[in-house]
Amino acid sequence: MTSVTSTQPQPDPQPRPATALSRDDARRIALRAQGLLGAPDRRAGVRGMLRRLGAVQLDTISVLARSHELVPYARLGAVGRQGVEAAYWTAPVARPHTFEYWSHAACILPIEEWPHFAFRRRAFRAKGHRWHVMRDSERSCAAVLDRLAADGPLTTSELGGGRKGGEWWDWSETKIAVEWLLDTGRVVCTERRGWKRVYDLAERAVPDALRHDDLDDTECLRRLVAQAGAAMGVATRADLADYHRLKAEQVDAVLPDSGLVPVAVEGWGRPAWADPAALAAPPRGRHRTTLLSPFDSLIWDRPRTQRIFGFTHRLEAYVPRPKRIHGYFAMPLLAGGKLVGRVDPAREGSTLIARQVSMHGPKAVRPMAEALHEAATWVGCDSVGLDRCDDPDQAAALRKELTHLGG
Repeated sequence: MTSVTSTQPQPDPQPRPATALSRDDARRIALRAQGLLGAPDRRAGVRGMLRRLGAVQLDTISVLARSHELVPYARLGAVGRQGVEAAYWTAPVARPHTFEYWSHAACILPIEEWPHFAFRRRAFRAKGHRWHVMRDSERSCAAVLDRLAADGPLTTSELGGGRKGGEWWDWSETKIAVEWLLDTGRVVCTERRGWKRVYDLAERAVPDALRHDDLDDTECLRRLVAQAGAAMGVATRADLADYHRLKAEQVDAVLPDSGLVPVAVEGWGRPAWADPAALAAPPRGRHRTTLLSPFDSLIWDRPRTQRIFGFTHRLEAYVPRPKRIHGYFAMPLLAGGKLVGRVDPAREGSTLIARQVSMHGPKAVRPMAEALHEAATWVGCDSVGLDRCDDPDQAAALRKELTHLGG
């Protein structure tokens, strides 16, 4: 029988791992990379945290606070909420140091990353439209640009209205136009005011040194993969792709030039890459005890969260109430470098209510009490109440700890 040699291109072999990491090594590296192990950099503050993470996800849900406020709180402690907003957004008279764009989702991004998303702006332009259809796109876009040029930064309402009057997706021509201009980079959002995007001309808001699309797609992707690798410390290809919502083939194309080092991680069962700086020194320091937003970049990738922490988490805000298991906005509890429980919080007047609590054993009781007490103080509550806990003995112990802490 004559053998047949395939002429199809074969995938490149996986690179030989430079080192092997235990599960605990990988977990601690991830925590340090995310700013949750070791002393927090308070001098750099919220802006330094944003540069480190590369992206902070925005979301409409507000329970204790909105998610973009909870992310710095988890890392820096009880930073003032007004100070958080001021650190993210800049008054119109100053050059912005952040912008909002499509990364993992709608995210606050350091302004230095503007050039890195040129590939995505080009892709929007190549597609030619959103899912909405404008009757006269050129006229609508020109009208928006003229208004912004004449009047400065404006919300959709100030531009002429966001909806035609129907459902939320029934956008007005003005709303479609300004979002298309944001997607393609002619308009930029550098502030949220009353949770409304404030739009400005990119030529006015983005510093000249950054306002260019000179980077080709490959360089944009290389920089974003390198940034994601540094923000996670150690990651699989799927992790790297998910961080800024890239395609697997886009990651593959730039991984060899990203500067990330191939490593083998115990129990992961797939190749991984690490930031060389993360491997240079053992991750040591104080572990943060805190509640995490479900949209926190430490845990926003659910498969990665399961792989690193052995913790399955699901946001149930959009699950019908009778089908919820852990509650509307269950926040995982991070303590001792592990995820050891979760709580669905709410505010009733000046009391923080733990509507539903579950903990991984008695050792999690004290950290849960501390995290609830600190969160209550941060949002201006003077007491903590416990509604339900899935273990009666742990419920009694938690109430006792909360009483001791003044909750």
